[in-house]
Amino acid sequence: MIVLDRRILTHFDYMQPILVLPIVAISFFLTYEASVNLVEKQFIYTCVGFFFFTFFFFFPIRKLMWLIPLFYWVGILLLLSVDIFGVEKLGAARWLQIPFTTYTIQPSEFFKPAFVLMLAYLIYNNPPPDNGYKLKQFIKLSFYIILPFLLIAKEPDLGTAMVLIIVGFGTLFIIGINYKIWLSIVLVLSITSPVMYTYLLKPYQKQRIHDFIAEKPSYQVTQAMIAIGNGGLLGKSQSEATQTHFKFLPIHTSDFIFAYMVERFGFVGGCVLIVLYIFLILHLLSLNHKLRKDHFGRVVLNAVALFIFIYTAVNISMVIGFAPVVGIPLPFFSHGGSSFTTFMVFFGLLQHLITFRFSWYEKY
Repeated sequence: MIVLDRRILTHFDYMQPILVLPIVAISFFLTYEASVNLVEKQFIYTCVGFFFFTFFFFFPIRKLMWLIPLFYWVGILLLLSVDIFGVEKLGAARWLQIPFTTYTIQPSEFFKPAFVLMLAYLIYNNPPPDNGYKLKQFIKLSFYIILPFLLIAKEPDLGTAMVLIIVGFGTLFIIGINYKIWLSIVLVLSITSPVMYTYLLKPYQKQRIHDFIAEKPSYQVTQAMIAIGNGGLLGKSQSEATQTHFKFLPIHTSDFIFAYMVERFGFVGGCVLIVLYIFLILHLLSLNHKLRKDHFGRVVLNAVALFIFIYTAVNISMVIGFAPVVGIPLPFFSHGGSSFTTFMVFFGLLQHLITFRFSWYEKY
C-alpha cells in the first residue's frame, strides 16, 4: 500500500505536465474547430487517458515486478490471436473485436507499455557490465524485441513494428552494448537491405517508398504542403484556412494535424509546437541523472523519450514530404484514443518511478 507522503509533492516532476498540457489544449482547440462530435470523443479519450495515468501513477510496479513477464506474454498471445481472429480494415488485420460489442482494440498499441516494462525488467535483473553487454546477453535481449516486431509486421503494420524495434535497440544502445556488436549490425544491415526490400516488403509498402522518392509527392502530402504554405508566418483565420475548411486536407485531425496546425497558426505556431516536443524530450533525457542508480527507471525513461522522438520526427517529416506516409500520430496531439491512452500509461509509469524513487533508494 502506498502511503501518501509529503515527499510525493517534492519529488513529482512538474515539468512534464507543464510541457504536455499545452499540446493537449491546442489539440482540443483544433479538433473543436473541425467537428463538435470529434471533440466530444476526444474528451472521452482524454478522461480515459487521465484515469490510466492516475492508476499507473499509484500502481506499485516495483513490488509487483513479477507480473511484468505475464503482461508481456499476454500481449504476445493477443498479437498471435490477431492472425486468427483479427478484424480487417483498410487491407490490414490489426484489430480484435471485443466480444458482444461493436468496439475493437489494437493489440500492438496496448503492447507497447508491456514491451518497455519487459526490457526494464530484464535489464534490472541483469545490469550491463562496465564495457556493455556481450553477444550472449545481447541475443537474449534481442529475442524479446524481435519477436513482437515479426508479429506486428505480419499484420501488416510495418510502421509500428519499426518503431518498436528502433525503441528497443535504441534503449539498449543508451543502456550499454559492446561497440563491436553495433558495428556488426550496421555491416549486416548494409549488405542485406536490398534483399529485405525485394522480398520482405509488401507492394503497398514499396509504393509508399516510391511515392516518397518520386519527383511528385502523393496527394496527401501535396495537400498538406499547400496547407502549410497557406498558413504563412502567423496563420489564417478559420474561414481562410481553405485546405482544412473545405476538407482538401485528408485526416486533418489525425495523421496530418500538424499541417492543420500550421495553416491556422502559421510558421510561428508550428515552431512553438516543435519546441514543446524538443523541450519535453530533452527534459526526459536530463532525468537520467536522477535515475542514474536505477536501471529499471532509466530503461522506461529512455524508451518513452525515444517513442516521443520517433513519433514526432516521423509524423512531421511525413507531413512535409521528408518521409514516406505511415500511420504514426503526433503524441498527445493527433485525434484518437489508443495513442493518447498509451502515452498516458507511459507517463503514469514514469511519474511513479520518479516520484516514488525515495522509497526505493531507502531500501537500496
